Amino acid sequence: QVRLVESGGGLVQVGGSLRLSCAASGRTFSSNGMGWFRQAPGKEREFVATINWDGGRTYYADSVKGRFTISRDDAKNTVYLEMNSLKPEDTAVYYCAAASGSYIYILEYQYPYWGQGTQVTVSS
Repeated sequence: QVRLVESGGGLVQVGGSLRLSCAASGRTFSSNGMGWFRQAPGKEREFVATINWDGGRTYYADSVKGRFTISRDDAKNTVYLEMNSLKPEDTAVYYCAAASGSYIYILEYQYPYWGQGTQVTVSS
């Protein structure tokens, strides 16, 4: 059974940092692009960041560019999202996803595998 499990969420003050992890099990995703999405209360899920199969290419939503960094460690079958300079508008449930292809992707339908999400709350 393929599983993606996010961890590292929590409550943080404005300007603080968090590091989210996404551990995969059931199969390796070393040949797949990976992504992070988020869903704030009352809003649709939105794209945050994506990384290609070898980590050589990344792409970010404008709202997080310069503050968030996506990375991967295929030896651990894990993807990370380093979040700095957090703002109240970053409050959301963050989801990890694995793409069917090897490149960078920003659309949800390009990701057949999803985790259950981890809550990030930024307090002012």
